[in-house]
Amino acid sequence: MAARPIWSGTISFGLVSIPVRMLTATSSRELRFHFVDRRDLEPIGYDKVRKDTGEHVEPDDVVRAFELEKGRFVPIEPEDLDRLDVELTHSVDICDFVSLDEIDPIYFRQAYYLAPQEGGEKPYRLLVEALEQTGRVGIAKVVIRNKQHLACLRPWENVLVLETMYYAKEVRQPAEIVGETATADVRKAEVEMAKSLVENLSAKFDPERYDDTYRSELLDLIRAKAEGTPLPEPQEEEGEVVDLMQALRESVERTQRARSKKAS
Repeated sequence: MAARPIWSGTISFGLVSIPVRMLTATSSRELRFHFVDRRDLEPIGYDKVRKDTGEHVEPDDVVRAFELEKGRFVPIEPEDLDRLDVELTHSVDICDFVSLDEIDPIYFRQAYYLAPQEGGEKPYRLLVEALEQTGRVGIAKVVIRNKQHLACLRPWENVLVLETMYYAKEVRQPAEIVGETATADVRKAEVEMAKSLVENLSAKFDPERYDDTYRSELLDLIRAKAEGTPLPEPQEEEGEVVDLMQALRESVERTQRARSKKAS
């Protein structure tokens, strides 16, 4: 079944305008749980209630509001949003073209496919080719669902992918969270051994090699519980003090044997 577009508009840079439609590029396979009554496993619904009285509020009486200051809310109606710049909400406005290598992955958020609309096939293909041959990506701004996003426009598998990004102010600096970088001393021999381990475990990236094993185990557990099968006992990991150099050496030797076996 063909995906439904969630947005339509144009890609704009210089005097070029390319009509496109946006489609989701990824889908979550996360297992979703429901809240139920423990006594009879009947699902529990979500009810919107007033925080001051606990009274139920009908859906038609619920509106979005922004808390301008403590306890002072300003309601925002759909027609209020229509007063904003319409052009801004229907354009992927490219600000700059940069090298993809200059963007740290921490800035990436959500990927979308952009497909050309009728009449936009040729300029769409020209942009794909230009980006592929120059090795550049477009840094743009776009409004999706009433939020302006910074975005990266890049070619992938002969189509354009728009990847929403975090703004610089949304990315917290490591020192704020983790503190200053640890100052533990490491010996040159330890670094060389660690580099050998990295090299032995290096491979060409192939996304098909990786699977969500936790999801599979969780599904097995759910099915087992539904069938009344005894569940496995939780395994406790024993904490042990490991000699770092010895652990590195054994890991390097093990990976070398594995590589030799694979090669033969």
